[in-house]
Amino acid sequence: MNKKVFPGNVIITGGSSGLGAAVVDAVLKAGGTPLVIDIAKPLADVDHEIVDISNTRQAEQAVAELAKRSGSIEAVVTAAGTDACGKLEDIDPLAWEKVVMVNLLGTVAIVRAALPHLIQTQGNIVTVGSTLGLRALSDASAYCASKFGVVGFTRSLMIELAGRVGVTLLIPGGMDTAFFDGRDQQYKPGPDAQLMKPQDGAEAVLFAISQPPTSQIRELIITPPTEPSYP
Repeated sequence: MNKKVFPGNVIITGGSSGLGAAVVDAVLKAGGTPLVIDIAKPLADVDHEIVDISNTRQAEQAVAELAKRSGSIEAVVTAAGTDACGKLEDIDPLAWEKVVMVNLLGTVAIVRAALPHLIQTQGNIVTVGSTLGLRALSDASAYCASKFGVVGFTRSLMIELAGRVGVTLLIPGGMDTAFFDGRDQQYKPGPDAQLMKPQDGAEAVLFAISQPPTSQIRELIITPPTEPSYP
């Protein structure tokens, strides 16, 4: 079995913006090699595959292509995410389902495809949940369903992969990214909201993937001090 190299080659979904882009920068600064999977080209000059991960077969193929070009995978960070706010009766069914397909099924597809490589390198997985994967809110049924799913999936994976691959569930609170752009005003953070910097979340990710095979960070909850959705 190959010895893990930190941070090594790190697949990052959603690496073109928000938390994912911040993780790309953090990995670069730490001397690693980000490998981005996203629907848009990343800002950083890094190897990437342009894929909508809601198409799970294409997502799996993207992992295969990046692994082939890089030679190994030491970590996976599933930062890609989307949302569709509103009451269930009002949301377009396709928009509602797309949230679950990206946030949950896309996460599963990426992890599944990367597993053989991660087992070989004794690597690490960081899935990105949400405080709304622990606490439900009205008008967020799609997002809560997807993130509750990510929490359950990741906790199960911790048991399944124990001793072979490190698995960490990152649970961030509100973050100052473009995630809230394009929403109706009622679903945007208020003028007094204190949002976490994506760079802070990226540092938490880097800490998780830096753990040796003899140790792992099971769960990391990181929020602004005034986060209203946790606990």
